[in-house]
Amino acid sequence: MNIYWEEKAWLEYLHWQTQDKKTLKRINKLLKDIDRNGYNCIGKPEPLKGDLSGSWSVRIDEKNRLIFKIEDDQIKVFECGTYYGDK
Repeated sequence: MNIYWEEKAWLEYLHWQTQDKKTLKRINKLLKDIDRNGYNCIGKPEPLKGDLSGSWSVRIDEKNRLIFKIEDDQIKVFECGTYYGDK
């Protein structure tokens, strides 16, 4: 599957590339597993409600989440950082 990055998610991903290689490695591992297993991936996947209905969240670590949706053979990444505005 191709990966489509929303601007916010891409900026967060670039941040992890320079600031925390461990988190970056975990994000890449999650994306590979999502590609292989869809919503049955690692990271305790859970469907989101409200404005993000149809999207899913998986744990990067204790406070960071990867928010994504699988659509038309594409992984759409909306966030890969702190969830619920905890930054």
